[in-house]
Amino acid sequence: MLPPEKKARLILNTDAKNEADDQYTIVHALLTPSLDLHGISPAHFGTLKSKTSLKDSHDEVARLLQLMDLTGRVRVADGAEGPLPDERTPVPSAGAHLIVEEAMKDDPRPLYVAFLGPLTDMASALLMEPRLNQRNVVVVWIGGGPWPTGGREYNLSNDIAAANVVMRSKVQVWQIPMTVYRMMAVGYAELYERVYDKGPIGKYLVDQLVEWNLKVHPGPIEHRSLGDTPALSVILNPNGGVSEWVPAPEFSPQMHYIHTGAHRPIKLYHSIDVRWILEDFFAKLARFNRGEQEFASFG
Repeated sequence: MLPPEKKARLILNTDAKNEADDQYTIVHALLTPSLDLHGISPAHFGTLKSKTSLKDSHDEVARLLQLMDLTGRVRVADGAEGPLPDERTPVPSAGAHLIVEEAMKDDPRPLYVAFLGPLTDMASALLMEPRLNQRNVVVVWIGGGPWPTGGREYNLSNDIAAANVVMRSKVQVWQIPMTVYRMMAVGYAELYERVYDKGPIGKYLVDQLVEWNLKVHPGPIEHRSLGDTPALSVILNPNGGVSEWVPAPEFSPQMHYIHTGAHRPIKLYHSIDVRWILEDFFAKLARFNRGEQEFASFG
């Protein structure tokens, strides 16, 4: 049992029903005892896939908590229903208020806010409470196209204005772009061997991933990128990747990087230790299925 001061404070912001990989990251976070999980914020993922994307994400988070017998034990604070209207106007939500509430607490530990989708709720929190720029907040973002040019990337596309607000801010940002999160491939055979038989949650994780692939891929496929998991990896294993500090970019409407050199540096990841973070998840899920794995702290 880790003492509280040795646990990483975390808010997990997730477009949980967007694809089939957020679910693995949510479960992984719940099963990580070195995390002090202050809440999960379901997030929107635009309107192309669903007209009710925020509700879809909320319902998916609720389903995962139910399958793990954690209903009512974890704070769930919904984010905004859609993107910012512009770069000056926040979209207040319970998720944005949760960020402000936790960031303004008198706690010497940094507050990690991991975004598995758009940055809407972080941008709203900054616009609602500019004092966050002086707080010890680390934004870990799965998003953005290949460096240094950029281009279309799904998480960024769902709120370009929010990404610009966050990049121009003073809070610390760790960016995990598309070239890195796509490294997280795992095959069906391994999922059936290591996940499927690990209780109702394991079966659900694999079934929904295979179902998603059948729906969206026109040809034969038997793998999936668990592309959101690096958001946990960089917190739990700081040396498990290659990164550098670069001046924060801005984004054009076409999602290309604009390198003005005017903003504070961000940590840009170029690679991730894929096998380490996958094995950590597999081991924790197996221990959970045997009743041996501790949960995160839910505060």
